[in-house]
Amino acid sequence: MNVAEQHVFVLDDEPAVCEVVTKVLRGIGVRTSCYIDPAICLVGLRSQKCSLLITDLKMPGMDGIEVLQKAKHIAPFVPVLVMSGYGNIPTAVKAIKAGAVDFIEKPLEKKKLIYMVKTILQESVCTDPDSSKPLSLAEKNILTLVLGGKTSKEISKLLHRSTRTIEWHRSNIMHKLKAANMLDLVKRVVELELIDVMATSELTKATNTLKTGSANARYCPVYENDL
Repeated sequence: MNVAEQHVFVLDDEPAVCEVVTKVLRGIGVRTSCYIDPAICLVGLRSQKCSLLITDLKMPGMDGIEVLQKAKHIAPFVPVLVMSGYGNIPTAVKAIKAGAVDFIEKPLEKKKLIYMVKTILQESVCTDPDSSKPLSLAEKNILTLVLGGKTSKEISKLLHRSTRTIEWHRSNIMHKLKAANMLDLVKRVVELELIDVMATSELTKATNTLKTGSANARYCPVYENDL
């Protein structure tokens, strides 16, 4: 991983904390942008490439959990590291459940901060999907089911995978196809001729028939590829 290509956002309402974190990260060659206002940070997230967002938990106006939730909506693939001077198990659990990749307590330890940031950036490089890559077979299967009206929970049961795994794949699909919503997704599928829309319709009918318990229904699951 070339850290010089990484861009980390640091958000804390205390300028001194921002300066310290920025100094540490620049010391290992990471480019940083420092923010003391959550709203301005979120604006930056919309317009600039961000490899990692480090946000404080307790801030006036908008706390770190709210920032985290909004950040995940704006840039779902950007990992978020939450830091707080009020570290405890319930707080950490709350942050992780909200989507944080990790949690670090204040006062920050230089070595721990560097280790966590390097680890997160490395994992992000390995897992962040590239929109230029074509959909995998698993993603095409899930896309077909999504367009057939299936929820993530229903798809997870059909494919014998966790709902969380299905959600991750759905997010990848939206990112790769540059779709902001279902309407965009349908348009992109039609434009790129990714799947047979009629076949999707037939799949939906077959599944609905299966649900009714019709004695004459014959359904062959063809979407059992490993994810």
